[in-house]
Amino acid sequence: MKYAQLKRFWHVEVIGVEKKFSWVRLATRLRNKPGLKFIFWWRLASFLYENGYRRIAYRIHSRIKGRFACDIMLGAKIGEGLSIAHHVGVVVTKRVVAGRNMRLTQNSVIGNSGKGKDGSIQIGDNFFLGSNSCVIADNLVIGNNVTVGAMSFINKDIPNNSTVYTRKTVELVERD
Repeated sequence: MKYAQLKRFWHVEVIGVEKKFSWVRLATRLRNKPGLKFIFWWRLASFLYENGYRRIAYRIHSRIKGRFACDIMLGAKIGEGLSIAHHVGVVVTKRVVAGRNMRLTQNSVIGNSGKGKDGSIQIGDNFFLGSNSCVIADNLVIGNNVTVGAMSFINKDIPNNSTVYTRKTVELVERD
């Protein structure tokens, strides 16, 4: 039953698997936690979208985008364990197919290049995307246990068990 899957997402992502599921506990955890509220409502909208209730799904999605300044497009397939730290500015394309335990941070983008090509961005389990980072491509495979450092740009495949970052240099120029 698909409702069981939605309930499982909420149990893992909002309540935590170490605690028993209850509707009261779910409502309590959502109070004053905007990141969890976004995930809750996005999972509901995504569930409705996948099951043919697209009009309601788009309405919910439009409201949460405006309220939370976070846009994970409907049609993105993300496994259980989604976590968003500081949800502002997060954008994820509908072409994403991600595994379990995806962790996103503020101002991070996973998107396509916008050149009209078909394709998908495949992301394995245990993926972390640092602040102000971009993953942009039309066809891309990112393995399991991958960490992308802050302020990085990724447009190539990444193998399993990798840490990736973009080198930055700081130059100090003294003034008279």
